[in-house]
Amino acid sequence: MDTVVDKPSFGISTNAAKRIAALTATEGSGVMFRIAVNGGGCSGYQYDFSFDDTKTEDDLLIERDGAQVLVDAVSLEFLGGAEIDFVEDLMGAHFEVKNPNAKSSCGCGTSFSV
Repeated sequence: MDTVVDKPSFGISTNAAKRIAALTATEGSGVMFRIAVNGGGCSGYQYDFSFDDTKTEDDLLIERDGAQVLVDAVSLEFLGGAEIDFVEDLMGAHFEVKNPNAKSSCGCGTSFSV
């Protein structure tokens, strides 16, 4: 009997979905927003945001309110249960990943450790 293993989940807030949809619309048809986790940064790992027009076989595609977000399988292991938000405050506007897997993060908010 095969065992079914659920993939970790990743969420997109309403604010992030609106901002991602607006950004990808200016990039052209078929462009998606990619979130990845790479080694580096001041805490060991860092979030990487980019545009991509290709979904690979191991990508999870998340759609919300017109936004399409890609997360590769390796990054999803670090992002399971996390949510991306778009925050506008006195310090400026930026994407913020609320990641329950991060044990610590740096002041810039793009670097974390597990």
